[in-house]
Amino acid sequence: MLSVEVTQLFLSNVGFVVLLEGDQDDRSLPIFIGAAEAQSIALFINSTNLPRPLTHDLMKNMLDFMECRLMRVEINDIKDGTFFAQLIMDQDGTTIEMDCRPSDAIALSLRCDAPIYTTKHLLEKAGHIFNDADFGDTPHQNLSAKKAQHQHAKNESLIHKRSPVDHLKTKQDRAVKEERYEDAARLRDAIERLNHTHTEN
Repeated sequence: MLSVEVTQLFLSNVGFVVLLEGDQDDRSLPIFIGAAEAQSIALFINSTNLPRPLTHDLMKNMLDFMECRLMRVEINDIKDGTFFAQLIMDQDGTTIEMDCRPSDAIALSLRCDAPIYTTKHLLEKAGHIFNDADFGDTPHQNLSAKKAQHQHAKNESLIHKRSPVDHLKTKQDRAVKEERYEDAARLRDAIERLNHTHTEN
C-alpha cells in the first residue's frame, strides 16, 4: 500500500473535497466529504480549541480510554463513486479491523497521528493530477496535515484561516451578485446547517 497525507481541503461546486497525496505517485485522490466532516478536519488542522469535543474527538477519547490504538487507516476501494475505508487498530496485541467512511477515518487519523494508506490500484482508478489552474478562484486550503500538526506556527502561510462557513458565505455572496438565487438559497441552507452543528457543540 502507498502512504498518503491530506494536502488540501476545498469547497468545489458540488461540495467539500479532501485531497490525499503521497510521495510515490504524482496523482492525488480526491474524496468528496460532508460539511460536518470538512469542519472537523479544518478545525483540527487549524488547531482550533473547542469547549466541548466534536464527534471525532470523542472517538479518539474512547479509543484512549479503552487502550485501543489506531495503527493506520486504509482507503482501499471505490464502488459506484463511493470510497471505502478501514480502521486498523490494536488492543492488547489483537488487531481489529473496522469498516469506516473515509471522511471519518481521515478526521480520526489526524487526531490519533495515524498514517493513511491507499492502493496503487485505487490511484490508477480514481486518482488525478491537479495543478493550481484546476482550482480557479475556488477558495481552498493547503493543509499539509503532518506539517500543520507539528509545525503550525512555522507554517502558518500554508494554512488558510477561513472556516468552511466563511467559504460558503463567499460563494453565497458571489451567487447573489450573479443573480443565481437558487444556488444562493442552497448555500444559505448549508451555512445554517454548519452553524447549527457548531452551536450544538
